[in-house]
This record gives sequence, structure tokens and C-alpha cells, in this order.
Amino acid sequence: MTERLPEFPYHPDPVATGAVVPSEVVCVCCGRARGYSYTGPVYAVEDLKGRLCPWCIAGGEVAERFDAHFTAGACLGEDVPLEIFSAVDRRTPGFSAWQEPQWFFHCGDGTAFLGRVGAAELADHPEALEALRQEASGWGRPSDQVQHYVDSLDKENPPTAYLFRCRHCATRLAYSDFT
Repeated sequence: MTERLPEFPYHPDPVATGAVVPSEVVCVCCGRARGYSYTGPVYAVEDLKGRLCPWCIAGGEVAERFDAHFTAGACLGEDVPLEIFSAVDRRTPGFSAWQEPQWFFHCGDGTAFLGRVGAAELADHPEALEALRQEASGWGRPSDQVQHYVDSLDKENPPTAYLFRCRHCATRLAYSDFT
């Protein structure tokens, strides 16, 4: 019988983003097959990829036992208290990106990762779209090339954008990467 997934305030739907999948894998941390396993990045000495359950991530047991991290430590935005950064980095499922994943912080807290998005999905989030235009403009490209790049963002193939929502003011934030 599959247990109800733990809540992750900073990654509210890890099944939809593909970070957690139905599986009968036995977790190397708790020794149980609980119906789901984590497929996202794990930064630890031991190879833990695909061998962890979401409950051990949420409870901090994986971080404690294996000194594991689930983000690369790269954060975007403002400084936040260490306990908030630690909650995102050590007790929240990460996500796979084409390059090094990054996480946004906004309003003094971690943001909620909503998933990969392309130009079509970004049409509903003008503030995130504008942030991506500014990001691409910072590369020194002319505005027509910047617009072409933003228009070419694809949810499944590079270049891809990663969408976040501030947990306090609901502002949508995004960054992009490509191979």
C-alpha cells in the first residue's frame, strides 16, 4: 500500500515535476519500499540517486545520515536565514536541469518550484517572462536575438526555463538554461 506523500512547501508537487515517481525501490535510508522514490539530483559522497524515499528527504534523515544536499547550493535572489536555505537544500526534493540547478529566494523565504516551462507556459506569467528577457539581455545580445531565444524556450528540450512562485507575494520567477 502506498503511503500519502509528505508535504514539501518548496516543491509542492514533486510527482508532477518528475522528481518523485511511483516505485517499489527500497530506500537505502529507511530500508522500506513505500511506493515512491526520488529521481532528482543528490549531492553526497555515496551514490544515492534513485534509492531514496521522499519521507526520508522530508524528515531530514537523508541529509543527516549521508550529509546529502538536493540543490547544488546555487541560489538566486536575496539572502535568507540559514534554516530556510537548509530546508530547501537538505529537506526538499531538487530538480534536474540541463546545467546546474538553481533555486530562487524571495520575500525572505525559499520559493516553490513549479516545474520546467517553455514559451507557451510562460505566456501566463508575464513577470517571469520579463525576468527571462532581462536575463538573456545580460548576455549582450540584441533585442531581436533575445526575443528569439525566449520564444524558443521549450518545456521538454533545451533551452528550457524553470518556474518558481514566491510563497508570500505569489510573484513568478524563472531562469533558463541550455546544453
